Amino acid sequence: MAIITELFYLPSIEYFSAIWEEDVIYLDLEENYQKQTYRNRTQIQLANKTETLSIPVFGGNKKIKTSQIKIDHDQKWLNVHLRGIQSAYGKAPYFEYYFPYFEKVFAKKFDLLADMNLALLTVCLKMLQSKTQVQKLDERMANEGIRDIRGVINAKKSYTERSIYRAIPYPQLFGLDFVPNLSIIDLLFCMGPESKSILIQSQKND
Repeated sequence: MAIITELFYLPSIEYFSAIWEEDVIYLDLEENYQKQTYRNRTQIQLANKTETLSIPVFGGNKKIKTSQIKIDHDQKWLNVHLRGIQSAYGKAPYFEYYFPYFEKVFAKKFDLLADMNLALLTVCLKMLQSKTQVQKLDERMANEGIRDIRGVINAKKSYTERSIYRAIPYPQLFGLDFVPNLSIIDLLFCMGPESKSILIQSQKND
């Protein structure tokens, strides 16, 4: 089985619920880049709020392909993201095991957003012990009956409006109320090897 998706930054639990049992993920990198989407942003849970981490990019307001979007390293986003992740999850049970893998990707300071997102996605799949392969989409494949969820996981709409993910609570670090559908790193740092089980339960089969 295969699925066609966009490439997101440290994707949400919903995203991984969508791709979980697929043999291959085909990533569309030749689409025109879209602003204010999960392509360059993700959400984590801090002590008193849900925080959106956003990567500044060049040319996001023009018709530029996702594969060509460059990260604006002149803005000090990297330190903000690393500090935010450490502040949010430094005391999580599995932080010390997994964080070095992510830190190593950030340290490379990729020029292109797609290259960094792909490296981070690969790390996430490895941490989840997933056998799913990741390949770049050849547009001819889109006409071969492959499941296509491009445009479905929309940052401007709640996951509750889609039939992909159902919130399965797990122990989080902050707050009394469970916050669903954060970045996959929330699940990984909090649940470690049990993340796989949570993802399977999170799949909505309506």
